[in-house]
Order: sequence, then structure tokens, then C-alpha cells
Amino acid sequence: MSGFEIQGHSLIGAERGQPGGTTFHGVDPVTGGALSPPYHVASTAEVERACELAAAAAPVIAALSGRERAAFLRAIADQMEAGRADFERLVPLETGLPQARASGELGRTIGQLRAFAALVEEGSWVDARIDHADAARQPLPKPDVRSMLRPLGPVVVFGASNFPLAFSVAGGDTASAFAAGCPVIVKAHPAHPATGERAALAIRAAVKQCGLPEGTFSLLFDAGHDVGAALVRHPAVRAVGFTGSTAGGRALMDLAAARPDPIPVYAEMGSINPVFVLPHAATSRGTAIAQQLHGSVIQGCGQFCTSPGVILAPMDASSNLRDQLQALFGQGSAAPMLTGPIANRYAEGVKEMASVPGVDLLAGGTAVERHAVPSLLQVEAARFRDEARLHEEVFGPSTLLVHTGDVDEMLSIAGSLDGQLTATIFADPEDEAAAGRLLEVLSTVAGRVLMNGVPTGVEVCPAMVHGGPYPATSDGRTTSVGTAAIERFTRRVCYQNIPDSLLPESLRESNPLGLWRLVDGVRVKQ
Repeated sequence: MSGFEIQGHSLIGAERGQPGGTTFHGVDPVTGGALSPPYHVASTAEVERACELAAAAAPVIAALSGRERAAFLRAIADQMEAGRADFERLVPLETGLPQARASGELGRTIGQLRAFAALVEEGSWVDARIDHADAARQPLPKPDVRSMLRPLGPVVVFGASNFPLAFSVAGGDTASAFAAGCPVIVKAHPAHPATGERAALAIRAAVKQCGLPEGTFSLLFDAGHDVGAALVRHPAVRAVGFTGSTAGGRALMDLAAARPDPIPVYAEMGSINPVFVLPHAATSRGTAIAQQLHGSVIQGCGQFCTSPGVILAPMDASSNLRDQLQALFGQGSAAPMLTGPIANRYAEGVKEMASVPGVDLLAGGTAVERHAVPSLLQVEAARFRDEARLHEEVFGPSTLLVHTGDVDEMLSIAGSLDGQLTATIFADPEDEAAAGRLLEVLSTVAGRVLMNGVPTGVEVCPAMVHGGPYPATSDGRTTSVGTAAIERFTRRVCYQNIPDSLLPESLRESNPLGLWRLVDGVRVKQ
């Protein structure tokens, strides 16, 4: 495998963790068999060492120019590409995901690293603002005031179970933190430790290639919660990135808030991603919409944070939609999920939902060890609105069809929803008036609203928002996908009456970096 040797030890800067203590194994999700080698849980001393190294590296990384940060990000991308054969072998072995998914996700991971490189190399992302002094202003002189975004410091990233590359060791949180000028410590996800180790070695090679401090990056292993909790509590850590369950994200938020100096936790958590099918669309193309939605729900065995978990459609116009969905889900076969515990939680979630009075199981629902069977359930709108359990995410290939009355009832339900990552509208031109009303409501509920498409498939581009009001994320003002994600790991610093020679280059009068800046209220490049 390109000379790569799995060792099962954490990477603390330039060193390896030591054997001893608790160990765990990766697991083949198809067979349930343990994979070699055993992985050694990071010790308390190793956690402390990783944090010390990151703290020492922080001022050095913060001082790098945009060109230097870009070179580092591109070096990681090149190292990840060089490991393609390893990733295409390891990801299917540890996750049950097909090789094509591994290849595509690796491409996305490399692409976002290069996108952040281009962003920081150009440099205007720092949002430099300059307000010149005016000594003649009355009644008081105006001082010279300038500000820009600066890095927070060491960031802890928690790898995600469902995206072993794009949201894990070298994924978007890590890339955006590096781009901002922050060292990163990753707590690897125990579901794919070998994949995580290979990605960590790619980053470490880039650190060495670019001559950066060893504390720029560390990777720590743990199958439980102790290492993660210790990292969040450590005084050197300045922010956290997390993708996972609502319970997990909330626990990290509480730990961070309980610190003597609370720090931000940027957590992407649960979402049911509601889909609203308006009357004319349901009547004219219910069958086609059902096929689109079915494909979205079962894609990747439903293990996407944007999988449509609820479909709302008018009862008197949606018989074709319902019948087609029932037929499609009825043909579903069991597929392996990422881990046994995830499969168990999926089966329990479907069972609990089906036990709610008024909910009917139309297809699926059977449990198979480590595997999920696609499931379709249905319920009346009034029951859905009043039953909190039906608003909770069931992670996996299931969806709940909610039969509504008129558009006003849809609007009422839309306004009552918790925060969501996405909300989708299917509408024909004849539905435009209703779609406009619904769009206004959903834009207050979801981070991304889309029409006549499916929410699975998140475009990695500067305009993308992958976030949403709580509980979809811990902070609905941010995104974890797209180049705006860099803002999470920064803070604005203001410089008042500072001599030009002492200012950061981004704020100097001559604009040596050639940035777009807001000067005396006008956006200029001068």
C-alpha cells in the first residue's frame, strides 16, 4: 500500500504515541470482524504533549503569509492524492462504503484543500477595514481605526463517522482551521482508524515538507470519550469542530461552556431535512418526485446529514407520490451501515417511530444485524405537529410521509420546525405563490433552502451554507462547507492609532498585498 504501514499509535507532532493501556480495533462493518492492528488509546501525557506542541506552534502558524499557508494546504492535497490507492482500499474495508464513494470523497477532500489554498493566497478573506483619522472632526478628533480577522489558536477537530475523508482527519474542519492559521489536533473516529492514520501521515509529511513546527498537527486515538473531553477542557485549545449526533455535540458544547474560559464549539448535529411537495407538483409529477426522493433517502444507506427524513405532501394530491414511494421502499434490501451501533440505533429509531399512535409503517422496518432495511412510514399532519418524537432524526435510510391539508397547514408546520440543515420545496409554476410564502418561512428555519432537487449532495463552493439554527448546528451563523468556513476559527482584532510599520501587512496604508479592503466605508483595492 504505497509503503504505508499501519501502526495503531497516535501521532503527537513528529513522534508516535507509545503502546500500553487500553486498545481497540477497527471493525469490518459487513462481517463484524475485528481488523488489525489494535489501536492504542492516547494517554493523558500524550494529550498534554499534543496540546503543548500546538500552543508552541500557534504563533508561528499565525504569522505565516497567505502564500505560505497556501503552499501547506496544497502540499497536504498532493500527499492525499499520493495516498489514493491506500484510501480506496481502507475506506471500503473500514466503512462498507464502495470504492467509488472513497474515490469521490477523496476528490472532494483534495478539492476543498485547494479551494482554501486559493482563498488564503489571494488574501481578501481577512476582511480588512480601515477608517482613517480625522484630527479636525468636532467635537472630538477621530482616531485611526483598522481591523481584520486573525486566527484563534489551536483547534480540536473530531472526525465524523459518515465521512471518513471529507469530514475527518484532513477534511473541511481541518482545512479551514489550517487556512485560518491555526494548529490542529484531531481526535480520530474509531470507526475508521486506519483511514485516519493514513490521512494523518499525509498531513505530517506536508508539515515536514513545508518546514512548519511539529505542533502544527497531531492525531489522537480513542474509542471512548475521555480523550475528546480532555482536549476540549485543555486551556491551550481555543475552538472545536465536530460533526455527529445532537447528544455528542451538546456534550461538547457543555464541556466548553463549563471551562473557566469558555470556547466556541462548531458542531454539526441532527437534522430531518424536511421536503415540501406543493399541490400542483404532487399531482403532475408525483411519480417522478417519489423516484428522486427515494434515491436520496437510500443513497449511502441514508448515512448523510442531509438525507430527507420527512416528506410533507397534500393528502388530496399525493396518491401517486405515496403509492410510488411505497412500491420503491418495498423493494429495498438490507445494506451494511458504517458500524454495528449505528445500525442498531437505526433499527431502534424506526421501531420507536412506528410505535407512535397514528404512525403506519408502509414498507421496511425489519432489523438485520449490522445492516439497515430502507423504511417508509406515514402519519397525518396534526399528529406530526404534536408529537415531538417524530421531529427527531433517524440516521439511516428511512423517511416519514406526512399527509397535510392545504398550503396553510404546510406553512404552519414549517414555522414550528426546529433548526434544519436543509429544507426542500418541490413546486411547479402553478405553485409559485405558495412556494414564495413557504420560502420565506423556511429561510428562517434552515441553512440551505432548495427547489426541485434533493438535499443530498453538498456543493463545495464559496456560496455554500452547510449549517442551520440549533439543533442542526451549535451556531446557525456559520457553515462547515465552503470557504466561508474559515471564519469559524478567527476573531476580529482592532488596531487603533498603531504606526503603519507595526501593522499587519493586510492593514498597511500602501496595501502591499493588493487586497480588497473596506476603506472609509468603501470597498476598494488600493
